[in-house]
Amino acid sequence: MDPRKVAELKCFVQMCKENPGVLHLPEMEFFRTWLHGLGATIPPLPKNSGCQGSCPCDAAPPPKTAPPPHAEPAPAPPSESEESELEIENDGVIDPDMDEVQEMGDYENLEVTEEMMDQANEKKMEAIDALGEGELQKSLDLFTDAIKLNPRSAILYAKRASVYIRMQKPNAAIRDCDRAIDINPDSAQPYKWRGKAHRLLGHWEEAAKDLATACKLDYDEDTSAMLKEVQPKANKIQEHRRKYERKREEREVRERQERVKKAREEHEKAQREQEARQQAGGGGAQGGFPGFPGAGGFPGGAPFGMPGLQELFNDPEVLMAMKDPEVMAAFQDVAQNPANISKYQGNPKIMALINKLSSKFSNPQA
Repeated sequence: MDPRKVAELKCFVQMCKENPGVLHLPEMEFFRTWLHGLGATIPPLPKNSGCQGSCPCDAAPPPKTAPPPHAEPAPAPPSESEESELEIENDGVIDPDMDEVQEMGDYENLEVTEEMMDQANEKKMEAIDALGEGELQKSLDLFTDAIKLNPRSAILYAKRASVYIRMQKPNAAIRDCDRAIDINPDSAQPYKWRGKAHRLLGHWEEAAKDLATACKLDYDEDTSAMLKEVQPKANKIQEHRRKYERKREEREVRERQERVKKAREEHEKAQREQEARQQAGGGGAQGGFPGFPGAGGFPGGAPFGMPGLQELFNDPEVLMAMKDPEVMAAFQDVAQNPANISKYQGNPKIMALINKLSSKFSNPQA
């Protein structure tokens, strides 16, 4: 995993420990739903909270966790002005229910007998009658008794979810629908009720997806009407997301192009510097001999650029002599300090070159 993201997660967990009210923020509803699904208990929002449920993190102290290690900066998120462009009407959206996870039955281990299934069916019929009479809590309790008897019945969870919807408890309904879909993914009812639960919570994309699936499995007018209501909002959110994904991709392309451009410029600069060093160190007849930038200290005192110097360096005898490492070393030595010429008085090939150069410097027309 990305170490930076792990460090950020640690900061978030520390913040939740120090101020559990953060978990009650509206935008954290998805996280609360996930925690409830795992059986976790979230502390209730304190009554004396100065934020009154809207911004509990404002009063939270900064996390004490060390900041994440330095890493490559992530692409900048959309600015607040950009994010504010998305406006969705949330008519009919309610606050999420924060009750403890309801009785879900021993789904994995209970061995269901024929007698238990019959009893569960009787409880179901009683629950349906109670629901028809408007006795929601009684209906809920009867469906729960039926689930305890037969926790592998998808229809029982879906029916109880419908009661939770009427009781304005969408999170509980979603948990029941998740279980029903796990048991029987081809039943339309749990998708229908889960879609309605997401609609109550303002989860427009999830609602549209579930309602569309329900209509596909078993069309009914009520589900279709709700789908027509939520689909435009879901489409608006998706288009908003695609817009900023395109902006993010364009920004990443620009940043990548800038990095390539900078690398190319640095490479070209290095090449120019290398060429300049090679020219400064000498490169043949055009720039003088290596290590011998001028002839000012040489017998005759003639500088490069004097008339006839180019012809001198084109002289085959001079070029041949300069290919000899011993001659080249002596040449550079004398160029740096003319008094060192005395060291080479007994070396014919070195003195031959020095004498020839001296004669040329003193008499360019020779």
